[in-house]
Formats: sequence, C-alpha cells, structure tokens
Amino acid sequence: MKPPLLLFAFFLITISSAAAQDSMPGMPGMKPEPAPAQQQPKDPQPRSEHDMQNMPGMQGEAEQPVHMMSGTHLEPASTPAPMWMKQAGPWMLMVHGSLFLTGNFQGGPRGLHRFESMNWLMFMEHRKLGEGTLELRQMLSAEPITLPAGGSPQLFQTGETYKGLPLIDKQHPHDVFGELAAQYSLPLNEHVTWSIYGGPVGEPALGPVAFMHRLSAAEIPAAPLGHHLQDSTHISYGVVTTGLKVGRFKVEGSAFNGREPDEHRATFDFGPLDSWAARLSYAPGRNWAAQYSFGRLIHPEALEPENINRQTASITYNRPLTRGNWASTFIWGQNDKRILKTTQESFLIESTLNFMERNYVYTRLELMDKDELQGALIPPDRSFRIGAYTFGGVRDLIHSEKLQLGLGADVTFYSKPAALNPAYGDNPVSAKVFLRIRPGLMKH
Repeated sequence: MKPPLLLFAFFLITISSAAAQDSMPGMPGMKPEPAPAQQQPKDPQPRSEHDMQNMPGMQGEAEQPVHMMSGTHLEPASTPAPMWMKQAGPWMLMVHGSLFLTGNFQGGPRGLHRFESMNWLMFMEHRKLGEGTLELRQMLSAEPITLPAGGSPQLFQTGETYKGLPLIDKQHPHDVFGELAAQYSLPLNEHVTWSIYGGPVGEPALGPVAFMHRLSAAEIPAAPLGHHLQDSTHISYGVVTTGLKVGRFKVEGSAFNGREPDEHRATFDFGPLDSWAARLSYAPGRNWAAQYSFGRLIHPEALEPENINRQTASITYNRPLTRGNWASTFIWGQNDKRILKTTQESFLIESTLNFMERNYVYTRLELMDKDELQGALIPPDRSFRIGAYTFGGVRDLIHSEKLQLGLGADVTFYSKPAALNPAYGDNPVSAKVFLRIRPGLMKH
C-alpha cells in the first residue's frame, strides 16, 4: 500500500474513534446543541434544526448525509445550509450563494491593490422521481466582470492563462457557468444507493469539496494557493459520474474533460472525456466526512503538453453549537507531472468558528510546492515550498433567516525560500477588508 493510502487508512480509524466519542467541553455561548427531550438520537451528536437532513423533503438515513453542494461529495450531515427554499408542488426549490465586496491589498514588490468581488450563485431543484430522487443544479458567477480580466491579485497564486501567458500572483476569474448538471439517486435496498451524475458543466469525483462550497472557507474571500493541486477540476466541461453508497461508504468513478477553462469565461470549453477519476468517501457520523481520490488528467494546462496524476485526501469536521457552528477541513493534494517527472504537494488546514450567532473567526494555513513562479528575478525551472497563513474575522451586521451581511477583514503572512526575496521582498504581508452577503439560515 502506498504512503497516501496508509495515511488515509489511519485517518479513517482516527475519525471513526472520534465519531464514537464526539464531545466538546462547554464554553459560554458555544455549547453543543442539546438533543430534543422527546427523542433519543441513534448517535451521541444531536441534530441541528439547520442541518441538511432536517430540511423538508430531504430526510434520509441519519448516517448518510444528503448532498447539498456541487459535484457528488459526501459531507457531514450536520453542516448548516444557508439558503432560500420554497416548495412548488413536487419540487423543492433552493438558492444559495455568496458575494464578497473586497478591498484587496497584496504586499511586497509584486503586490497590487484592487477593489473587486468574488461571487457565485447556485440554483437547485429537487424532487422524487419513481423510486429515487432527481436533482438539477445551475451554478453561475459574475466574476468575469467583477474581477480584473487578468485575475485577482494574490501573491504566489498560479494556474490558468491570460492572453497566452501563465497567470502568476493572480487568481483567475471563474467562468460564468460553474455547473449545469443533474443527479439521480436510486435506493437499491435499505443500505445501498446507486447514483448517476453528469452534465455539460460539472465536477468529477476528484478532490475535496471545492473551496467556495466548504463551510470552513465560507468567510474567506480568496482561493487557496494549493487550489490547482486539490480541487481545480470543480469546473469541467463534460462530466459523467456513477457511484454506489454502501452504508457509510461511497465509491465513485468519473470520465471527464480534464482541460482547464480558457480565458473566455462565458463560453463552453468542451473536449473529449479522456480524463478519469475515482474516489472513496467515508462518513462515520453526522459530524465527519473523509475522502481519498485519484485522477488522471489529460493536458489540464493550456501552455503545458503535460499529463498529471493527481491524488487528494481530505477530512471534514463540523460541530453544531447552541448559537453557532465550528467547521474544519484538512486537505492533502499532489500533482505528479508525467512528462517532466516532477511532483508537487500541498497541505491545507482551515477552520471557521461561528459563535454568539453573529461572530466568526477563521484561519487558513497552507504549505505547497510551486513550480510556475517564473520571472526575471526568479530562478527558472525551480520548485519552491511556499507557506501562507491567514487569520481573520467577520461580524454580521444583519443576521436573519433571510439574509446575512457581514463586515470582515483578514491578514496573510508568508514563508518562502530566500531565493525569492529579490522578487517578493523579505516579509510580504497581505490584507483584505470586505463585506460578505449570503442567504440566511432558514428555520423549520
């Protein structure tokens, strides 16, 4: 067994033990939610009125989380779901999303300052169909007009192109169409469910939940620097995925177009479904989910005649609190470039604590290898281990069932080899100040 699989097996054992003994010392305003007096849940963690299992039309087995985000991930069932919902005949209609209005101040000689907006909006339609359930999804973004065409300034970020050149120290805008897909799930018996998912724009069974959908990243107005080693396939133009959920496990396989979107953000970049991926997920309890995935990507980068073998592993923990929530994620990602015979790795830990309803504190800690930091002051053909350490907070100015509007700020520090000092300075520091707008947590 390869080391990543050994690591994943160790994590499965660890979180299974943790799920069986899930507890948290009481703190003012942050106690775990009490269980309803009239019933005793099967597991020791009580359910939140906001969690995904307790929504109308969404009930299922307590141990099998209902999917509410992009792609086909397993997620902790206790995850809160800020969204607007309406029942229309047999259809449950849902809308969720996020809008950041951001002052972006990147530090050091290569840093730029911009006022910009990262945003996405997702529509979902869910209904019973025969013995199974059908879900339709449409995800849109206005980033092609709310971010600079050449990308949002972000030190050490790489990936994709603009005007035939690689983007460096920039986060590319996301396409107008982030997902246009459908999923059908059919229970075969009490413990086994078969599903099929696909569409012209979708997300294959590769990687963790994409960063914009992770609750642990919901307050952070920036993509991880390791994005292109972890979850960059969340927009793929052509995807077909099928899978089986057996008890607490889910196994999936995908065929997809592994080429990343081009700089024309409102077009469909179709290609052959010549990339593939497989993922094993495990949800031992309502608060935990883990996955290991492997994918073979054919020519993902426009400027590199390169195929990539990508591996990822992740663990997600979510803890409902009496007046808040605590969400955390660990991610490991690796790109193995088959022609250059080089390997880059990335590690991420991010966590967001929501307490006293209106308050949020968060962190994102990253280490990753970067081999695309070309420039006049940077040695060519080199891979550098970069660290980025973000700390921030948000205070909701409006906090209701309909709307959450928060004012926030964060700061990011970096670690890097001394060879990069001439280009980036000795100790660059970046900061952001922002408004965050999204639907509220609806009660039922």
